[in-house]
Amino acid sequence: MISLYQRMMRVAGSTAPLLRASMFITIASAIVQGIMFAMLYPLFHELIYPDENSIRRLVILGGILVGLVLIDAALRFIINRSDWESYIVAGHELRIKLGEQLRRIPLEDLNDRRVGELNVALSGHVDYVVMVLSGLYNIVLYTIIAPVTTLLITLFVDWRLALALGLIFPFVIPLYRRIRVLSAYGFRASGEAHETVTSNLIEYAQGLGVLRATRQVGPQSVRLQDSLENLRQKQSTAQNWKTIPGLMIATVVQVGILIVTLLGLLWVVGGSLDVAIMLALFAIMVRYSETLAMFANMTTMFDIMETALERIDELLDIEPLPINQPHGNIERFDITFDEVDFEYAADDDSSLDGQVLHDVSFNLPERSLTALVGSSGSGKTTITKLITRYADPQKGAIKIGGVDIRSLEQKELMRHVSVVFQDVYLFDDSIRDNIRMAKLDATDAEVEAAATAANCHEFITRLPDGYDTTVGEIGGSLSGGERQRISIARAILKGAPIVLLDEPTSALDTESEVAVQRAIDKLVEDKTVVVIAHRLSTVVAADTILVLDDGRLVERGTHDALMAENGRYAAMWNAQQQARRWKV
Repeated sequence: MISLYQRMMRVAGSTAPLLRASMFITIASAIVQGIMFAMLYPLFHELIYPDENSIRRLVILGGILVGLVLIDAALRFIINRSDWESYIVAGHELRIKLGEQLRRIPLEDLNDRRVGELNVALSGHVDYVVMVLSGLYNIVLYTIIAPVTTLLITLFVDWRLALALGLIFPFVIPLYRRIRVLSAYGFRASGEAHETVTSNLIEYAQGLGVLRATRQVGPQSVRLQDSLENLRQKQSTAQNWKTIPGLMIATVVQVGILIVTLLGLLWVVGGSLDVAIMLALFAIMVRYSETLAMFANMTTMFDIMETALERIDELLDIEPLPINQPHGNIERFDITFDEVDFEYAADDDSSLDGQVLHDVSFNLPERSLTALVGSSGSGKTTITKLITRYADPQKGAIKIGGVDIRSLEQKELMRHVSVVFQDVYLFDDSIRDNIRMAKLDATDAEVEAAATAANCHEFITRLPDGYDTTVGEIGGSLSGGERQRISIARAILKGAPIVLLDEPTSALDTESEVAVQRAIDKLVEDKTVVVIAHRLSTVVAADTILVLDDGRLVERGTHDALMAENGRYAAMWNAQQQARRWKV
């Protein structure tokens, strides 16, 4: 409980002092409530055994009760206001904090996490935390402190009744601990299953076209159906695990109260207990019995919150890539790999495991065009990722202008690099804003100039809303060539001196390829360019061609020089030329 409180305060941010104050006020309110119910003892006594001064005493008692009710109402008003303020502010701050953390998390770590996991953490888990953050401990405090206050006052009324009531709680503690262990395990398991379902639902929605084409929708969607069934089983198991201990706690409380009632009746019959006190105690027990019996059900809220906090802490605890001191300052834009070894982090679910670079060294001059060629999995994409500091190599160094990129802030590094990949990601926003992402202060004229240079101004102006046309999720309302040209316009507007290209024309038709190639020609003017080449005919004029095989740099040189060597590159070239002559 203390550990959960500490973690809760960690995520509370600036509202932590407000939450602490709310808890202290809640304690005061719970004490007031306990005193109010304890006043049933003198009230019942005056009602059952009236005398000539009873009316005066009843008026005094009534006045005290009214005062306590007003005090409690004022305290509850303050608590509700502070709870809602903390709910709103803490939720906002926590989402901002998580958003800032996402910007710092190494991309290698981020890519290991499924979209559903991040979605649940950023939305559902934050909601779980802040919803109970402002009220959970207050409920617990009311449930415990008010009855304990009444019990302490009962000691001065009749110590036997107080002792009998106090003996109920020790029997509840081991049951409560048991239900916490089982419930916590069950909620963690169902939480993980829920994250898997969310990821599979997102994947299912995004790939619905492919699933329909392969008849993998509905019951045939095995991955989704299996994850849904797994979630059902985990939720059912979690519910079963906490039901029996919960019923046992409720039973212990009810039986304990029944025993106290029977003892009280025996003492009343025996003449050692005032009937007024017994009736008042019975009313008090009726008030608290349901609350105490339901105390176990609050475990569910604790476990939901604890599971959510664990997921949030897991994200917040990911360390960003370290920045070496002193910070570097890039003044030229040649790229150097110096004896680089790299291996992706081990992950059973990662398709990248085993793809490595071995002792890779090269220098790419400023304002040159370099092509990376090789078979699939040879390390081409890994090289471009490392230039953007996707992760750090296990050995060696990567430098831009002689500056180790590990001495650069990520924002400063990416200020000098533009990236255009095959798979273009456009946001569900206007074309204008998708291009302007590269330079937020760009004018409309600058955006349109970049679009013109990227050979996409013409098709944009033909759209119903022109540059204000919304492109849909992932740019789904545009063709592949149109999306590609918009991404190039974005890179042109950014104007970075280094351009990384994962041959963006390889999946396009001839007409789109010509348009995109013209846009690329404009983009790479006077830049240091690294292009991943799948079709060797597109990089014949490259200043340098680096040939990779199984993570090793096996050849380098111009097209003519590599053809003369008659090695790996020549074999790839001849194979592609022969394939072009195939007739289908």
